[in-house]
Amino acid sequence: MKVNHHALELEQNYLFSEVAKRIREYQAANPEAPLYKLSIGDVTRPLSRVITDEMKAAAEDMSHAETFHGYGAEQGELFLREAIAGYYARRGTKLDPDDIFISDGAKNDLGNLCDLFDADNTVLLPNPVYPVYYDTSIMSGRRVQFLDGTKENGFLPMPPADVHADIIYLCSPNNPTGAVYNREQLAAWIRYAKAEHALILFDAAYEAYIRDPALPHSIYEIDGAAECAIEINSLSKTAGFTGVRCGWTIVPKTLQYEASLHQMWFRRTATKYNGCSYIIQRAAAAVFTEPGLQAVSADISYYMENARLIKAALQKAGIPSTGGENAPYVWFEAPQQADSWKCFDQLLYGFGIAGTPGAGFGTAGQGWMRFSSFGTRETVSRAAELLAASGGNFEK
Repeated sequence: MKVNHHALELEQNYLFSEVAKRIREYQAANPEAPLYKLSIGDVTRPLSRVITDEMKAAAEDMSHAETFHGYGAEQGELFLREAIAGYYARRGTKLDPDDIFISDGAKNDLGNLCDLFDADNTVLLPNPVYPVYYDTSIMSGRRVQFLDGTKENGFLPMPPADVHADIIYLCSPNNPTGAVYNREQLAAWIRYAKAEHALILFDAAYEAYIRDPALPHSIYEIDGAAECAIEINSLSKTAGFTGVRCGWTIVPKTLQYEASLHQMWFRRTATKYNGCSYIIQRAAAAVFTEPGLQAVSADISYYMENARLIKAALQKAGIPSTGGENAPYVWFEAPQQADSWKCFDQLLYGFGIAGTPGAGFGTAGQGWMRFSSFGTRETVSRAAELLAASGGNFEK
């Protein structure tokens, strides 16, 4: 037996596991000290009653022979796919429900999509970027090239003139930087993908946090995207489903390369996946009702107010930052040009504030930090007070 040697090429410590480990060590050494977690990528607001009531009703259905559900449709129940298509239609984007595949989360689909592509492909990744894109590409044995996001380009790198790519990962709003591509920028990426006969994997997991009406929520709002892009989305951050698990991937039938990617993804799904729970799909469908959308909008507004508090505190402390206006993440420069992990330790041991080191998202993240707005208002407010009072000096 031989192992996949490409899996051994990964760093042994996954970023978020390492952050959690260091926080545990801090708490063990300082059991009485407060902890303000702005590193958290998990939500803290409970599920809306609209959602849990539907979940309970679906669970009750499972206890009666006449309403019991066993194996579901391979690509997800039609009622949920139609509800998602209706959600896109509210912004003028027409989708065929048959092109929507329900899953148990965007992270899984981002990894599972690798099954469709040969190892002999070049992957182009923005840097800094969500680690899963890089890790799954490396585990699959693919070549990886990076395109740096910087303060100068607003952390929104554009297509390179002299680099060929076969698979392109884009995340907008971006995790970790909070930057969002506008329509003209996405149109440029679509032109590049078509010229290179490449495929865009577009991660729209944070689209519900976009406040600016001029910014696109979906790549399919841009002409030509259906011929060169797969979109992945999730209810984890939109509706608090991090512990419930439900997402979707859109694979249009118009994606024709050496073969139909729609047919390949359907076949892969039917072979390796037995579907998201019926109970969870019923709960997910409730999100897209008017009461459901109102409830999740209120939670999103809560988190965006947290982001505003964080940004205001950083501004008062004289610390440059980006993100936060159209995304739940605030990305800021480490004071005194500190190393990301050094800044992490300074915040944690000096103020009890936990962030996420930018270096963990790629080399272009070195010297930067990410704060998340998913904490409670009490946690965020107290952390903001401490940050504002720091004057930008984290060395204690």
